[in-house]
Amino acid sequence: MGCPREGESIQIHSYKHNGLIHRVWDETTVLKGTQNLVIGGNDKTIVTESDGRTWVTREPAICYFHSRHWFNIIGMIREDGVYYYCNISSPFIADDEAVKYIDYDLDIKVFPDMTFILLDEDEYEKHRNEMNYPDVIDKILHSNVDTLISWIRQRKGPFAPDFIDLWYERYLTYRG
Repeated sequence: MGCPREGESIQIHSYKHNGLIHRVWDETTVLKGTQNLVIGGNDKTIVTESDGRTWVTREPAICYFHSRHWFNIIGMIREDGVYYYCNISSPFIADDEAVKYIDYDLDIKVFPDMTFILLDEDEYEKHRNEMNYPDVIDKILHSNVDTLISWIRQRKGPFAPDFIDLWYERYLTYRG
């Protein structure tokens, strides 16, 4: 497994359980890269969907990937505060091409006041049946939803009060 280097630009590749590409973020600057953790920043990056459609992100974002957690967290910096979009996913792997993970449909959206909603439960059930997610994966994913909610409530990791600001300041030094 590769270890993204601080300051380099990488892609992020999201796959589905069946191995097919789901989404690609064209350009993210690595702010911290270790075997276990990648923190990146991007702004107005091109995103390509599996059907070839593209769109551009609207605001700066700090991305958090961990090799031991079945989720990743994106903190989007907007005028009225930080919004978080949390993907329930496999732990990341990195190679020379990209940071990669499997997206397991369930998402948690967190608002600036730290209230949150669980999204896409119907999509999860549909894909769980279509792609035959093993029971062990189902248990791991639901356990990680609980872990993520605990992190939100405890303001842990990327939800800590200054986390996004600190990493965004670092990101700005690379854009300078």
